[in-house]
Amino acid sequence: MEILILFLLFYNLLQKVLTSKELISLGKSTLIRMPRRGLILQTRTHWLLLGLALLCSLILFLYLLECAPQTDGNASLPGIIGENYGKEYYQALLQEQEEHYQTRATSLKRQIAQLKQELQEMSEKMRSLQDKKSVGANGASHQGHREHAPGDLLELLHSQIDRAEVSIGAKLPSEYGVIPFESFTLTKVFQLEMGLTRHPEEKPVRKDKRDELVEVIEAGLEVINNPDEDDEQEDEDGPLGEKLIFNENDFIEGYYRTEKDKGTQYELFFKKADLMEYRHVTLFRPFGPLMKVKSEMIDITRSIINIIVPLAERTEAFAQFMQNFRDVCIHQDKRIHLTVVYFGKEGLSKVKSILESVASESNFHNYTLVSLNEEFNRGRGLNVGARAWDKGEVLMFFCDVDIYFSAEFLNSCRLNAEPGKKVFYPVVFSLYNPAIVYANLDVPPPVEQQLVHKKDSGFWRDFGFGMTCQYQSDFLTIGGFDMEVKGWGGEDVHLYRKYLHSDLIVIRTPVPGLFHLWHEKRCADELTPEQYRMCIQSKAMNEASHSHLGMLVFREEIETHLHKQAYRTNSEAIG
Repeated sequence: MEILILFLLFYNLLQKVLTSKELISLGKSTLIRMPRRGLILQTRTHWLLLGLALLCSLILFLYLLECAPQTDGNASLPGIIGENYGKEYYQALLQEQEEHYQTRATSLKRQIAQLKQELQEMSEKMRSLQDKKSVGANGASHQGHREHAPGDLLELLHSQIDRAEVSIGAKLPSEYGVIPFESFTLTKVFQLEMGLTRHPEEKPVRKDKRDELVEVIEAGLEVINNPDEDDEQEDEDGPLGEKLIFNENDFIEGYYRTEKDKGTQYELFFKKADLMEYRHVTLFRPFGPLMKVKSEMIDITRSIINIIVPLAERTEAFAQFMQNFRDVCIHQDKRIHLTVVYFGKEGLSKVKSILESVASESNFHNYTLVSLNEEFNRGRGLNVGARAWDKGEVLMFFCDVDIYFSAEFLNSCRLNAEPGKKVFYPVVFSLYNPAIVYANLDVPPPVEQQLVHKKDSGFWRDFGFGMTCQYQSDFLTIGGFDMEVKGWGGEDVHLYRKYLHSDLIVIRTPVPGLFHLWHEKRCADELTPEQYRMCIQSKAMNEASHSHLGMLVFREEIETHLHKQAYRTNSEAIG
């Protein structure tokens, strides 16, 4: 209908226009004298008008077809009654938009990192030009000025890195002066400072913390994938000869700590699944843009760990320890030597039998059993065990029989200890009494199922310094354990303080793969008052969480309340 109306309108319009032009061109006299010729001309004009009108109508029709919106007669629009779109459609749409914005955000972060790098390079060039100009103008007087006032921002940032405990250890008066690291993976953060609301293992809930860790990992990948000439790493090709590119899935673990007056230090470790070498990147944020400190490759394929365990009696605990040792060290890691220093005669034959049984079953012979017929002294046992190794430099892990560790922890031990530079003091996650934690169950679950980082299952044992990884040469140089300490506790703190007073870097951080299994403690009467206080404190903290202890303290009050509630319910039912 619309096409027909348009056709008639165009036809009338063209007829009027052409008729007026024909009258003007021919003149009135010509039309009177030549009626036949005018009739023919008028007929042709009508046909011309008809053709032009049809042509215009056809063009308009095609234009309307092209511009008309595409519709589906069978589909209904979202939001209208009878629609076919469900909740899944909108969820998929939101997911698509979220992925789009995340991709855009990642791209912007990379661009920002690149701009920061370019800004840093330009700042270095400006500093070089300013130095040359100042030296030419002021001579030697400029040197004294530089010592007191940094010339530019970059120099100030570098000075903060030099003052921080990044490349060399700082001498500290006691263990209370140590700034511990917190460890993290792609999805979790393992933190010491919890309070009553935070948890020992958490996802980074706060957006600024998530963004910080994502930025750090991306910066570490940028350093590895685009190394500078001074980086201590070799170019390595993939299996097909292509350049080896690392991504976020190759991130293994990281540590970070903040010195309030200097900045934040990050230690990042990356590894390809099909490679043995690790890539280690150290970054520092001196309250400004991230700055690279160093990048290196670490080969731990031939790094043997000598696990030294002092022991007296407790043969059942040793049997459980050897079960974990067989699964992790013999079957998985395969680069371990075990040194057991046993005190006394009672139980010695049982320990020998356990070692021989494991050796025959797993064809494992890399162990040493040292027997001391004297009273148990942990420091004495570790000293003897450390000196029993005579095959050159070796990495030692001082361990107790109540410790459960994973293969990942052993690699962390290798990555965070370096002879003459670093010692590793991991913070153990200590499990509470399973009889209290799992009081609602008839029997506590197996040990493997208890190894979880939850507030009611355990705590980070930040007051314990007994589990440590250090090289034999550093241990001998520092003087080993203090033999004057007798009985329970104290020897590990003395050794820890020795390292704090040295130039070595102490890496102190919670690690997820190291657990202290609960066992009943007995505080002997022979202990000194200080040792007895430490023993009782440790016993109380190992028993249960704050909430579980509260339930035990108020158990009578809770039971009285429950009896009253039951009596009231029965009375109402009878009434």
